[in-house]
Amino acid sequence: MLIPLAEQLRPDSLDEYLGQEHLVGPSAILRKAIESGNVPSMVLWGPPGVGKTTLAYIISRQLSREFYTLSAVSSGVKEVREVIAKAKDSGTSPFLFIDEIHRFSKSQQDSLLGAVEKGIITLIGATTENPSFEVISPLLSRCQIYILKTLEEPQLMKLLEEGKLRLEKQMGIRITIVEPEAILRISGGDARKLLNALELIVTSLSPGEKDIRIDNKNTISIIQQNLAIYDKTGEMHYDVISAFIKSLRGSDPNAAVYWLARMVEAGEDPKFIARRMLILASEDIGNANPNALLLANTCFQAVDVIGYPECDLILSQTAIYLATSVKSNASYLAIRSAQKAFREHGDLPVPLHIRNAPTNLMKKIGYGKDYKYAHDFDNNFVSQEFLPEKLKGSTFYVPQENPKEKEIRARLKALWKEKYKY
Repeated sequence: MLIPLAEQLRPDSLDEYLGQEHLVGPSAILRKAIESGNVPSMVLWGPPGVGKTTLAYIISRQLSREFYTLSAVSSGVKEVREVIAKAKDSGTSPFLFIDEIHRFSKSQQDSLLGAVEKGIITLIGATTENPSFEVISPLLSRCQIYILKTLEEPQLMKLLEEGKLRLEKQMGIRITIVEPEAILRISGGDARKLLNALELIVTSLSPGEKDIRIDNKNTISIIQQNLAIYDKTGEMHYDVISAFIKSLRGSDPNAAVYWLARMVEAGEDPKFIARRMLILASEDIGNANPNALLLANTCFQAVDVIGYPECDLILSQTAIYLATSVKSNASYLAIRSAQKAFREHGDLPVPLHIRNAPTNLMKKIGYGKDYKYAHDFDNNFVSQEFLPEKLKGSTFYVPQENPKEKEIRARLKALWKEKYKY
């Protein structure tokens, strides 16, 4: 059986590993831990196809330690206990890699606690979901969390070239990638999707041909015709959730309910769907309709209690509400703008008058001096400076053109006059 191209090109060492320089680049935190041999239990969190499984294999290979692997989809407490028993007998601390650890139930995760705490095993969990939501706190506190990022274009182009050369050698053909844009776009930063797409395109074009040219047109045509084959790892659900969220953001309740129905029929975790709606309620609606966040949070709590089949009604109600709600991304833009200011200017000093002054010494040197308590003034407001001197007058929150935020803009303008240019 022919080994898939993505598996053939799986790197064997950190030097061959693409991406994640913030973790495994020279002097990076995880690389130092690996080179010292003192690797903690960890959870690798990131989107599909960015190298979580590969990194786990490389760590075990580099440290020459036994490596057990379990899939949370097909394994349970019994399999976990069997691995722990083998680890005890070995007298070392082998690695236990658990793919999709977010799918482990609380009892399954509980079964890992003792062995992780005592160092009987070194756990490496991989997840595409926020571990704060999906991994129990006692286990999370015993692990380091490492966030993996989507691969960037230079890394994908390098991988595409490696894949092309490997296929040329195997098949005895010449491959020219005239236009790589469609393959890169289809991959979405996922290395496995990229190589699956390349392999499928070349296989489709190669019969009777010794010189193959790949362009955007034949890429899109072949992938669309063979979508089920291309998505053989079952990752289409990331495309469907993307379509669902974009439909909500685009105020199309009909498309939103269709994509929701697709996920419900496929048995998608309802908490996964509800969590995405919870994020959207702040990112894309925000203060244009604050009730959206309240409803989305209630939805998340309700589906956790009720589950399928009845929770599909709750998901549908919430999706329709979010899709038909007025939209604003002002809160999203505000925090990103403030973060950018912090990165550019660093830890600017807190103005003395709004510093806390718990001791007499702090009071003597001016901490809290001249601070005006808002509730002592008319309308519970008094104009004073709350930003560092260097950022004085900076506007991070810009209300958008919807009824609720127009009210907010008018209030801020009345309070602050021309200070923030509202």
